[in-house]
Order: sequence, then structure tokens, then C-alpha cells
Amino acid sequence: MSPLDPGAEYVARLARKRVVAGVLFRSEDGRVLLVEPSYKSNWEIPGGSVEAEESPWDGAVRELREELGWTRGIGRLLVVDHVRASEPRTEGIVFVFDGGVLSDAEVDGLTFPDGEILSAGFYSVEEARGLVRPLLADRISVALEVVQDGTTGLCEHGKRVG
Repeated sequence: MSPLDPGAEYVARLARKRVVAGVLFRSEDGRVLLVEPSYKSNWEIPGGSVEAEESPWDGAVRELREELGWTRGIGRLLVVDHVRASEPRTEGIVFVFDGGVLSDAEVDGLTFPDGEILSAGFYSVEEARGLVRPLLADRISVALEVVQDGTTGLCEHGKRVG
């Protein structure tokens, strides 16, 4: 501990959480946009890990630019999910923002500039459950609920608690 900063030791012991930010895009008929990553078998919504010194909303916008080549803003916060640690991942906080409604033509015109994404498409919630991890499927369901009622869903490991 530095004599000039007596709180340094305390600060060094504070918990560190993994932070993830995703964006939920939907079609007019309620399907959700999923992307197929090149580096793992399960599909995702656009987004990813928030970098050091980056806000969740800036991380979401950066991920859209990197993954989909989009330079667009995001909408309101739909879901905050506290995710318990589960090997190999540490405890985390996941933010899901509203991306709004897209047309089939917009999705068909997507390009994947960094090679991280192989493909993208709209899927029903039932179809999504077969492509994404159960935790994300639950989070998508909550996001679709709250986008309709104007609230924000608070979740614990994908299950709505508030």
C-alpha cells in the first residue's frame, strides 16, 4: 500500500466483472436477428465484450461497426442480466439494447467486414432456441416482452426478476 494512496489496496481487491453488450434487432413480424460467429457453434445477437474504459453502449455500437459494418446508434436499454460464474467464464453483467425493426432487405444486404460473422438472419423465438445458448434464449424472450411494454427487464442468469 502506498503511503500516498491509502485506498489503493482496497481498490485492488474490488470485484471485477465481465461486461457484455448486445443489440436486439427485430423484423416487423417479431423475429429476431441472429448472427453466426466463425469462432463458435452457437449463434448470438450482434454484440460482444465491452473493452476496458468503454461504456456498454459504446461497446454495443463498436461491435455493430466491427461485426456488421454499421455505423448506427442504438435504442433504449431493454435488459440487464447478472450472470453467475460458470467455467470457463467469470461472473458478468449483460446489457441488451434495442436496435429497432429491420427489413428483410436490410438483413439480406449485410456484409461481415472482419470475418468474425459468417451469416445473419431473422429467426422466430422457437427457432432461436435451437441456435443460441439457453441463457441467451431466455434473455431474448425477456427483451421481446419489455420492448412491447416500455420497461427494462432485470434478470438473474436469464430469468426475469424485475
